[in-house]
Amino acid sequence: MNLTITVDDEVLRRARIRALQQGTSVNALLREFLESYAGSDVEGGARRRLAAMARKSTATSGPGGRTWTRNQVYADRLERDLSVHESE
Repeated sequence: MNLTITVDDEVLRRARIRALQQGTSVNALLREFLESYAGSDVEGGARRRLAAMARKSTATSGPGGRTWTRNQVYADRLERDLSVHESE
């Protein structure tokens, strides 16, 4: 579907320059904005399913879930990385 809008010439000129610097177009930016603004049933459904899975998960750090410190996470990762390099 096509859409016609009225925009100040100077605003459009600056928007085109900025879009070009970002490797895109004003058209693409407006399309992305409108898609985000209007929302997508597919994306909304996916977000709701992900949130429901997170609430049901026992892998959270909340009550009854796993708990760990930042240092433990990085220590575990460092040990794994070292063991992989030692076996090479």
